[in-house]
Amino acid sequence: MLEKTNRFWKAGSFLFAMIILILSIMTGCSDETPEVSDIEITQQDREVYSSDENTSVDVQHIEKLLSDIYDEAVDTNTLGSLDIMRRMVARLGENGYAAVDSGNQIDMVQAEQAFDFCKAVDGKEIDELTIIVVMEMGIRKFDLKTEGGRVNIVREYYQYDQSGSLQNRSTVSYPADFWQYTEEGYLIFEGSCLSDESYILTLSDTPEHTMLRILPLDEKCREYNRKYILPVGYKQNNLFLCNWSEDDFGDLDFYDLFDRFYPMIYSQPVPYMPDENLGVGAVYQVPEELFEDVIGAYFNMGRETLRSKTTYLSELAAYEYRPRGFYEAEYPDIAYPEVVSYTENEDGTVTLHINAVYPNGNMSKEFSHITVIRPLSEDSFQYVSNEITLSEGDHDIWWHSNRLTEEERVNLYPKEGYGGT
Repeated sequence: MLEKTNRFWKAGSFLFAMIILILSIMTGCSDETPEVSDIEITQQDREVYSSDENTSVDVQHIEKLLSDIYDEAVDTNTLGSLDIMRRMVARLGENGYAAVDSGNQIDMVQAEQAFDFCKAVDGKEIDELTIIVVMEMGIRKFDLKTEGGRVNIVREYYQYDQSGSLQNRSTVSYPADFWQYTEEGYLIFEGSCLSDESYILTLSDTPEHTMLRILPLDEKCREYNRKYILPVGYKQNNLFLCNWSEDDFGDLDFYDLFDRFYPMIYSQPVPYMPDENLGVGAVYQVPEELFEDVIGAYFNMGRETLRSKTTYLSELAAYEYRPRGFYEAEYPDIAYPEVVSYTENEDGTVTLHINAVYPNGNMSKEFSHITVIRPLSEDSFQYVSNEITLSEGDHDIWWHSNRLTEEERVNLYPKEGYGGT
């Protein structure tokens, strides 16, 4: 009964989160639909410094600096690509701006400006800093001011219009209720922007969480992350959320991994979809060759081991497969993985040390894990093992939802629809 209640709670939390996200976008407290000595300031008063337009960064100048890169990206349909965002960030750095990308996948340029500002906060000095965050369809501009250890933020969001001009879509100002430079090299700040619409509906102001990586990261770490870790991530699978190895695959859910690996191989979504009627649990028979090829592309394991971990229908030469449904939904706001160090081993494997970065939880390391991969060729590799490096009690993956058990399916889906192969 408790597990069933938890599933209903997660489903309700998912819907509530979506409502809050939509309200935030409508009311200007968010512009997105997903980084010195320790510095921490909490629970500051609500004083807001006035913005001095004479010292504000000229957005039209930024637009001009980036115009040729933007035009090229539009012509080649590469807007938002890593290469385009890297070039934009580099261009801003060449012209004296502290800048980074919205996904913290590119080293911040002019990072010393951010380090100096953090030192000024720590020393309760007066200082100002502007950080430009390059996004797929525009930029965020953070104007930060500090005095007496307090920090105030003016955040503006500019979006490209059809002519390629940056148009202001929202501006908010708030004092930092939370401010910290973390051991992992992230600047984190949080504050609440109050709007009448959100307050009426939620009875509270809307927090803004910002996490920007200041400390540079080895580019090899970034390459390993993009190739081996980020494509799977933490969403609706437990590849990096439990301990396992090639000798003991533990609690790995190979149905979830089929969902993650299939698009990586075929560049299209899994064709086995949930039933349109939420009260009906869809069931499919996936041909053994397809299922085993997808899982076998990333694991060194025998088919008998895979069949023992799944429901294999020998008479049909197929695997029984049920897509995740409404009651298996996860909370949408989760951490993302970041490889922070690596070891290239003599046996050809690579050991990756990974932190789970959770911006909306103000955590640059929600938990850590060590994942070993085995490169086979330029485009082929296998996952060898995963180990959570914090004790079980030190991290809580509350946002993850396991697939339904047989008993839970019977209770929640008294009717099942067979979708065939």
